[in-house]
Amino acid sequence: MVTDRLSDGYDVVIVGGGAAGLSAALMLARARRTVVVIDAGTPRNAPAAGVHGLLAREGIVPGELLERGRVEVRGYGGHVVAGEVGAVGREAEGFLVTLADGRSVRARRLLVTTGLLDELPDLPGLRERWGRDVVHCPYCHGWEVRDQAIGVLACGPMAVHQALLFRQWSAEVTFFSHTMPPPTGSDAEQLAARGIKVVQGEVAALEVVEDRLAGVRLSDGTVVRRTALAIQSRMVARVAMLASLGLHPSQHPSGMGEFLPADPTGRTETPGVWVAGNVTDLTAQVGAAAAAGAATAAQINADLVAEDTRQAVAAYRARQDPFSPESEAQLGELVMGDRRHG
Repeated sequence: MVTDRLSDGYDVVIVGGGAAGLSAALMLARARRTVVVIDAGTPRNAPAAGVHGLLAREGIVPGELLERGRVEVRGYGGHVVAGEVGAVGREAEGFLVTLADGRSVRARRLLVTTGLLDELPDLPGLRERWGRDVVHCPYCHGWEVRDQAIGVLACGPMAVHQALLFRQWSAEVTFFSHTMPPPTGSDAEQLAARGIKVVQGEVAALEVVEDRLAGVRLSDGTVVRRTALAIQSRMVARVAMLASLGLHPSQHPSGMGEFLPADPTGRTETPGVWVAGNVTDLTAQVGAAAAAGAATAAQINADLVAEDTRQAVAAYRARQDPFSPESEAQLGELVMGDRRHG
């Protein structure tokens, strides 16, 4: 259970409790930073039976992986709290993060690892199969559908590329042009050269028999037998809560969806706000997202160390020179404090 209570303030508030967020929290907690993960509990890979391509955790159930991560974070004093962030505001010393249930917490730095939403084609029966025999990533699901009759539904700019990738796992791949123009030129040549059949015509629905995908039904009634279907979802970063800070998603250069741009360290254009994982890297798998979370956390800690050092140097100089502007400012604060409490 995600049951930790919120404290008044933290060095870092992490919005998003997936692989990137928990990995970042682990790194920061081990760096002796106060950190909380606010987890809405809606991981993108929840429909999947297992996480693949993750060294030493191959095939682990997504929920189990996350629960292990929560335990590890808490083991170093980090907090993990169930909740959904409704708004984020700037304050003099950082940020005020307000949850949908009215709770709020302050943060010196903000790390957003909320991931993305998969916008799927509006086809009867498709969403119910998502993550099972309707898949998107050959590296996540290719082995599980190897040597099967695989269909690739054209619904984005990377459809031909996706078909060529899935051909690595099966010799029986069919490309459904659906509502897009059929491939021409070099695209058509590459598909033909790899033995990938192209079927024209709009797909109307999926054929499911005994809770298993059995085929793809076209608008003219034709059913093409398939036991797996690959689609390219439109991926959209979940960053609506950052609009108040001037951060908005951008169209990805690939045309695959919307992401939040950041520099290689995860730093955004808004000072103090960082991102990691699928929210800024649409194609990152679990391992890559976790690695990005750890790397960005190290950068955030270094940023906080620099700030702590600047403050320490200012205090040190004030002690060395009682007539410095810093010392006079501190004296003024003491006098005003005495008057307030006198």
